[in-house]
Amino acid sequence: MDSVQIETASSLILELPQIPQLQAPLTPTPSSKSSTRFTKNAIRTSLKASTADAVFAAVFSLATGGILLSNFLVELDASPVVFGMMSSIPMLVNLIQPLGAYLSERSTSRFQYALWTVGIGRLLWLILLIGVVGFSWGWVNSLQLEILTLSIVLASHLLGGLGSASWLSWLAVIVPRKLRGRYFGIRNSAASLTNLLCVPLAGLLISHWYGGTLQGYGVVLLVSIVFGIVSLGCQYFKLDINPKVQNAIVEYPRQQTENSNTAKSLPKTTSLPVNTTDSIWKNSNFLMFLFYSALWMLAVNLSAPFFNLYMLDTLHLDVSWVTLYASLQVGANMLLMIFWGKLADKIGNRLILIFIGVLVAVTPFLWLGIDTNNFDLWLCLPLLHILTGGTWAAIDLCSNNIQLEIAPIKNQSLYFAIASAVAGFSGALGTTIGSCIAQFAQHGGLLGIFALSGMLRLVALIPLMFVRE
Repeated sequence: MDSVQIETASSLILELPQIPQLQAPLTPTPSSKSSTRFTKNAIRTSLKASTADAVFAAVFSLATGGILLSNFLVELDASPVVFGMMSSIPMLVNLIQPLGAYLSERSTSRFQYALWTVGIGRLLWLILLIGVVGFSWGWVNSLQLEILTLSIVLASHLLGGLGSASWLSWLAVIVPRKLRGRYFGIRNSAASLTNLLCVPLAGLLISHWYGGTLQGYGVVLLVSIVFGIVSLGCQYFKLDINPKVQNAIVEYPRQQTENSNTAKSLPKTTSLPVNTTDSIWKNSNFLMFLFYSALWMLAVNLSAPFFNLYMLDTLHLDVSWVTLYASLQVGANMLLMIFWGKLADKIGNRLILIFIGVLVAVTPFLWLGIDTNNFDLWLCLPLLHILTGGTWAAIDLCSNNIQLEIAPIKNQSLYFAIASAVAGFSGALGTTIGSCIAQFAQHGGLLGIFALSGMLRLVALIPLMFVRE
């Protein structure tokens, strides 16, 4: 963020209802960091630390997901079912997010909770690194390494699922509402720039490593793990939040008299009804968003895991080509992220999700004519990835922001957890269905999945029209 935006964010943080409570914590034994005052410098440091966290986390994701992990499984001759399982696990484990929200709301520090969940999950990838070394020395075979990979993906994402809702609720407090679009646009652009620079370099290193592509992947995995730990270290410099204090804020005005100076100093938006778990299922607007999210994730993930497989396995493209296309996609994502963020602050997230969602729905149909001729390699595939990157920049940003808009303050992480659980289950279901079709269908099965996914994406946009932001 530039200095003007940081100053604006620092001043807008005064709108947040957490300030009086964080200066005088309600819990008997809050952590020392969670009672830190929301000063301008503290907000500036938190925003910078959060951006640095995103950058280092982007490096961590290089070898632990995406094209490089897919290529690793291709080198092991993994079946489409394995690809489907690898893609469905990160979504399916979102079912554990309500449990993670429950546990996090009973902690006294968002930062410490992140260390025990996400931190341990990232360290587990060291086991896969040992497995890659063992495969190179002949200690394990390819099938055992495939099973180990899926096990690490499952365990690490389970721990990540326990911490995801808490992390999003943490940012919801720190980032001012009026600057959410712009800040997350800049933050995500920084992460995209990191991917843009690092993905092709990692792809070249893997494909040209003297010991083979599998050993090259091991080197990239080691670097990714180191940066993942550094990413967690950046979170130490963010203002810590005590969840018990955050949840007590909504009830605080009810405990004040009309003449109380503290009550008068709180914004009117804090005078919200106390929300329980039962009230979630009475919130028609939230339920409509859940319906949209479930349909959308089912439709998207019916085909999403198989575009890279189509290029690597069906078209037999070298991994360096695929990483080049991925870099173009990330570049388009980075360039448009800030634009979508500013536009979302002006017109809202729902309209962007609807209109850009139509373009995202059409995209799978454009893959139906892709081949390995020079025209497709040098023009169609690059343009297709640029379109994908630009449109998904809007979808990712606005999907995150609209959750922050429709979820109430009290027990906010529980709302986030339920939304992620529903989306994760439906996304995993879509991936499972897609992998079964790809495994057992005749030639052209992947193209049929692409067409079916495109049609379902259009249908999924209908419930979104009834969501109130």
